[in-house]
Amino acid sequence: MIEKFKTLFFVKSSLISLYLALTIPLPFISIGKLRIPSIIVFALGLYLIINITSDYVETCSNKISYKTSFISKFLGKKNWEISWKDIKLIKSLPTSQGSKVYYFNTFQGENFLVPQRVENFEKFLLIVSSNTGISINEISYISPLWTYKLLTFISVLMIIGELFSFLN
Repeated sequence: MIEKFKTLFFVKSSLISLYLALTIPLPFISIGKLRIPSIIVFALGLYLIINITSDYVETCSNKISYKTSFISKFLGKKNWEISWKDIKLIKSLPTSQGSKVYYFNTFQGENFLVPQRVENFEKFLLIVSSNTGISINEISYISPLWTYKLLTFISVLMIIGELFSFLN
């Protein structure tokens, strides 16, 4: 059975709302000649940010796959696929912010970043554990979920403030 794990809603919403908060004013403050190009660039940027936050993970009984969009591939992100039997261990490395990132380490010596920003993360980890036999007790989201919620909330407040200032 194929299971699909999309990018976590709060991660996607925080990035999109931050983009909107930072760029919505630009078409309104641009001079007459640049208004249409700034609207086009704004729309293009919105399309790009929605597109690059649409990566997902697929699992089945034989393998795990990370799928990116065309835009993500163009910007350097790559699809990958690992057979469950090829995963030797999951190793962790600290980040500069004090959390940990995890990598699937294969018998061939390759490392693939464990997706830590997917929906149904607990179910995803159970699938990883049941197919590899590796303990997943220490693995958690890369950042606490409240940070994404807070960023979304602050971004929405910025958008409301910007709209209020333009309407008055």
